[in-house]
Amino acid sequence: MYGGDEVSAIVIDLGSHTCKAGYAGEDAPKAVFPSVVGCIDQMDADDDKENNNSETNNRNADSNKLKGKRKLYVGSQALGFRRDHMEVVSPLKDGVVVDWDIVDNIWDHAFKDCLLIDPKEHPMLLAEPSSNTQQQREKTAELMFEKYKVPALFLAKNAVLTSFASGRATSVVIDSGGGSTTVAPVHDGYVLQKAVSSSPIGGEFLTDCLMRSLERKGIVIKPRYSFKRKEIQPGVFQTVDVDLPLTTESYKLYSQRVIASDIKECVCRAPDAPYDESSYSNIPMTPYELPDGQTIEIGADRFKIPDILFNPSLAQTIPGVDNSAEISSSARGLPQMVIESISRCDVDIRKELFGSILLAGGTASMQQLKERLEKDLLEESPQAARVKVLASGNATERRFSKCGSPSPSMKNMELHIYKENALKMMKKKMIGIC
Repeated sequence: MYGGDEVSAIVIDLGSHTCKAGYAGEDAPKAVFPSVVGCIDQMDADDDKENNNSETNNRNADSNKLKGKRKLYVGSQALGFRRDHMEVVSPLKDGVVVDWDIVDNIWDHAFKDCLLIDPKEHPMLLAEPSSNTQQQREKTAELMFEKYKVPALFLAKNAVLTSFASGRATSVVIDSGGGSTTVAPVHDGYVLQKAVSSSPIGGEFLTDCLMRSLERKGIVIKPRYSFKRKEIQPGVFQTVDVDLPLTTESYKLYSQRVIASDIKECVCRAPDAPYDESSYSNIPMTPYELPDGQTIEIGADRFKIPDILFNPSLAQTIPGVDNSAEISSSARGLPQMVIESISRCDVDIRKELFGSILLAGGTASMQQLKERLEKDLLEESPQAARVKVLASGNATERRFSKCGSPSPSMKNMELHIYKENALKMMKKKMIGIC
């Protein structure tokens, strides 16, 4: 089972925004779906039993699970269907799992509905954040061994997987995801824990900033469920609002964030120089068509929102953003985080780290982010340092680098480490730490 290229290990990366699952060695994960789930209290579900009868026929597609007094809906299709009283909840808080029941359902959905596998037949490789605690690892091992009966289990740090996927054993990994941005130096395949730095500014915070900025301009993002389009003449459509009073605020916000996130990915790009209100006041507008047919024009926000990654204090200029003052005061810009992280490392490896800075994560796929970061680092780093920021030209590869295929030499090294640790863990039922 563990010999050569016949190892069909399953890789699972549960991020703050999306969960990725697939086979080790492939270029991209087989399944990508939201990490949040829909949750209906059982009392509410009983009250609306008649309305839910038609939904039970689609139970497999929706992946709804009944656990105790609540029903959970996992996956893009299940979340895309609006239900009365359905709250949108996340199993993670500040990168740490706080609800293992939801994680259990997410893994079930990945194994049974997405990959269509029996976990008993596949060794598991799970990606974990650099700040993961021993208690979290023990709980992960307990679930995998006791419930799913996996033959072998290995936990690897996100930063290590990203570094190996690029063919490097030593690098500085900038992982900018949905919930946060983490800078982690990796040396010879090990994360230098003392030098890891993180910021609460991630993709979701930038999406919220964009939503509040658009609202200030009078642009309201209508969720897809809140309207219907009727064809009144050939090629002419009319939008009719739908009244759904039992929709929860969390589901409405989730639906708006999906649209705002698409706007951000389509039109936003990092500015070449620090954002200045006067310089971008007359910038040409970029059109974007909302799902309800309304076409909006986006100007300076295209550059202002991404620049929050470099200058967190910009968030305070957008009214209505939750905890913007608290976050921007505690957060640091990307260049400062990288330099601070490298300066905590041993002097002998700093030169090598400056020459191998890797960008990973969904937020890192933003246009011109690599060029802007390299420019700022060249200005702020020591003169003797030769700065090189590396990022795949393929946005998909950059986004899923933790699940990517490593170079042959790295693959053999990982496989050897994996086999040795996996066999030990099968005997001791203990977790391996990268």
